[in-house]
Amino acid sequence: MRIPFARQVSWYLVVAMFLIGIAPRLDGTMIPSSIVAPSPSERAADLEQIRKVLEMKMVRERLAQFGYTSEEIKARVDSLSDHQIHEIAKEIDDLRVGKDAGGVIFAIIIIALVVIAILYFTKRRIVIQ
Repeated sequence: MRIPFARQVSWYLVVAMFLIGIAPRLDGTMIPSSIVAPSPSERAADLEQIRKVLEMKMVRERLAQFGYTSEEIKARVDSLSDHQIHEIAKEIDDLRVGKDAGGVIFAIIIIALVVIAILYFTKRRIVIQ
């Protein structure tokens, strides 16, 4: 028994699942109504995180290319306010390399599986000569 519009419904579902799959994940958090100053322990943790990044060889070399010495960098970091230090530490957290690569790889695998399934069920063959 043939179901009317089965092919159109199938394509609609494939496109809908693809669009749902590529939508970015959003995280919601509470936003304070006023700026809350970080505690001294948070400031120390943020400073330590910034110092670890500044100690990396690649970062030191790049800053040296811009003409900064280690004393100038230390003086600038020490002159930052608590809020600026916290913002820089948050930005460092966001800059992690390959942070969301797992989702992209998963989406590519799912798309490949869907294409293979479509080719298999439509009895089509891909011949490479």
